Amino acid sequence: MRKLADLYRALLTLWVGGLWTIGYLAVPVLFAHIGDRQLAGFVAGKLFTVSGWAGLACAAYLLSFLAWRWRRAVLGRAAWWLVLSMAGLTLVSLLGIQPVMERLKADALPLDVMASAWRDRFALWHGVSSTLYLVQSLLGLGLVTWSGRDQP
Repeated sequence: MRKLADLYRALLTLWVGGLWTIGYLAVPVLFAHIGDRQLAGFVAGKLFTVSGWAGLACAAYLLSFLAWRWRRAVLGRAAWWLVLSMAGLTLVSLLGIQPVMERLKADALPLDVMASAWRDRFALWHGVSSTLYLVQSLLGLGLVTWSGRDQP
């Protein structure tokens, strides 16, 4: 049981730490130091995609562990709902928003999407994506904080 709980904490740390590291450290550094904004955006998109799929893998374990640990009482636990919310936001981003943004970039070729007729639509979806990412990051921070009080 102890090793499963340790794995829970490790995967929680990996997921939430990855969200904060990629979104608020790595991606801003990319845009600050790569002169080609299109290239920086491409690399950032790949980082968000890899991070999203890794987050879903972590969420699968976290949800399984919490369901096993608390059985029926899991529905009354904040950790369950926080992980489920974060996973849902990740799915919306990966399967809903990112494909729309990729399509807009493809439709803009050979231009950069921000120099095309699709600029406003892309900016709107980018704003929605950024907002969902911020909410997910804050939920993750809440989950880490809550997990310290409500040990699995």
